[in-house]
Amino acid sequence: MLNRILLLICLTVAWPAYADIAVIVHPSNTAAIDIDELNRLYTGRSSALTAVNLAEGMPIRSEFDEKGAGRASAQLKAYWSKLVFTGKGTPPAELANEAAMLEHVAANPDAIGYVDAASVNGSVKVILTLE
Repeated sequence: MLNRILLLICLTVAWPAYADIAVIVHPSNTAAIDIDELNRLYTGRSSALTAVNLAEGMPIRSEFDEKGAGRASAQLKAYWSKLVFTGKGTPPAELANEAAMLEHVAANPDAIGYVDAASVNGSVKVILTLE
């Protein structure tokens, strides 16, 4: 019985804490973005807005890569490596943390980024939520 309780506790603690991801833009931006356009922006197939990423290795970045760009982080890294090597593209700039993302998007009308939905403040506008 004690082993089952310990197993239950371990599973509860180890279970990943996925949060909603808010896709954000400058408050003056009137863009309407769906998941397909978001994917095109973060894979360099659209330049309607300037996509910005969080730093590689951040848990929310991995989650966004799968939900927003439709690929695992390793797949996206390989995709961008090929484009950079062939001179056909440049990956989105990376920012160190969510505070930097909020600051950057709030200061750049053409930028699009993402943060944990709980981190959103009045300096940016949420245009899409990924659950």
